[in-house]
Amino acid sequence: MILPLGALALLSTLFLLARRPAEQPNIPFAEIEAMARDQRITAPKFSGLTEDGAIIVISARSAQPDMTRPDTVSVDTMAFRMDNPDGSYVTVTATRGEVDGRSRIARFLGLARVETSTGYEMETNGLIAELDTGLVTSDGLLEIRAPFGELTAGKVTFQLSQDNTGQQILFTDGVRLIYRPQD
Repeated sequence: MILPLGALALLSTLFLLARRPAEQPNIPFAEIEAMARDQRITAPKFSGLTEDGAIIVISARSAQPDMTRPDTVSVDTMAFRMDNPDGSYVTVTATRGEVDGRSRIARFLGLARVETSTGYEMETNGLIAELDTGLVTSDGLLEIRAPFGELTAGKVTFQLSQDNTGQQILFTDGVRLIYRPQD
C-alpha cells in the first residue's frame, strides 16, 4: 500500500515542478519560402583525376547552379587541392568561384591564395584551373613569398614537367625577384 502511494506522490511532484514549454522560434514564412526556392548545396566536394594522374579535390562552403549558364555551379569560399603523382601539391583558396562542368574549368574569383608543397605562398586576383590537364594559371599580377625571397610576376602557371617527374612553376610577364640568402 505504501509503494503505490509513494509512486503517486512522485508523479504528482513532476506535474507541480514542471516548467512552461519554451516559446517556439518565430521564423517568418517569407524567409522559409525564399530558402525553399533557393537551390543550394551546403559543403559540396568534387573530386577527379587529371590526364597525368594528379588527384584534384574542390570543396566549398556552399554551391548553387548558375541559372544563366548551364553546367556551371557558383561556389562560395572555394578550396582546391591538386596532389601530383610525384608527391608535390598545390592548394588554392578563394572567397568565391565557379566550376564549369561542360568545359571542365574551375575559376577562382576575387582574392586567391596559393600554397605549394615546395614552400611558395602567393596571392593574386583570380586563377583558372583546367580540371582535365591540371594546368593552373593566374589571371593577373601575383605577390609571391618563396623559400629564397620575394617575387612579383604578371602571371604564374603550374604544370607537371614534360617527363612527369615533378611540378613546374613558371613565372612570366615582368618577374621581379628580391633574393634573401638563408643563414
